[in-house]
Formats: sequence, structure tokens, C-alpha cells
Amino acid sequence: MAIKEDVYYEGGPHIGDLIFNILLGFTVICIPLTVGAIARAVWLRYRITDRRISVTGGWRGRDRSDIVYSQIAKVVTVPRGLGAWGDMVVTLKDGSRLELRAVPKFREVYNFITEQLSPAAKAASGGIGTQQ
Repeated sequence: MAIKEDVYYEGGPHIGDLIFNILLGFTVICIPLTVGAIARAVWLRYRITDRRISVTGGWRGRDRSDIVYSQIAKVVTVPRGLGAWGDMVVTLKDGSRLELRAVPKFREVYNFITEQLSPAAKAASGGIGTQQ
């Protein structure tokens, strides 16, 4: 019997990240950033549910990371693209980190994630855009 999960967000990175980096690609020095943005747009997918955060990425989307909320010690966000999207770093209790780049509606996603966290993890996370 499978446990039902309610999906809050499922999809890829914000399209603005790709557009911005393609525009930067017209300068020769920013071509690596453009290639990275194209790879993220093609292969990176997020799935955030009421039970876990799943990130599928890597070369041709072959890597998958699943985190249950009880493992999270802290979540830090950084707004990007004039606040249209943002990056998140999820720090686990064992000290490892998972980076979520160019998350669309990152403020709403951050609020949803912090609702699922323990009180200690909420306190460590602070607010949106805080750096600790």
C-alpha cells in the first residue's frame, strides 16, 4: 500500500534563469553560465510534497536526491532575477547540503517547506533572504 503524498510544486527551474543566462552568453566570458542554465532547464526537476523534497538532475537527469523534512536542519534562500525566482540551500542534520537553483515562486515554496520543519529548524532558517 502506497502512502499518498500531496504535491505542492512539481517542475523545473524558472524560465527567467534560462533567458537571463542566454542573454549573458552573448559575451564570451559567460558561455559556461549559459551552458549550465541550458542543462538545468533540460534535466533539472523539483518535486516538493508534504512528505519530502525530491530533486532529479545531473547528466541527462539520472541523479535523484530525496530529503524528508525530519532530516532538515536549516533552509537559506537568496532571491535572484529581481525576486522572480530564487536559490535555496537545504542543510541536513548530518551537515550535507542540497542546493535548489532558480526555484520559481521561491517565497511560497520556502514558506511551504518551513511549515513542514521542526521548531528548531524553523528558528535556524530565519526569514527569506537572510544569510547565516
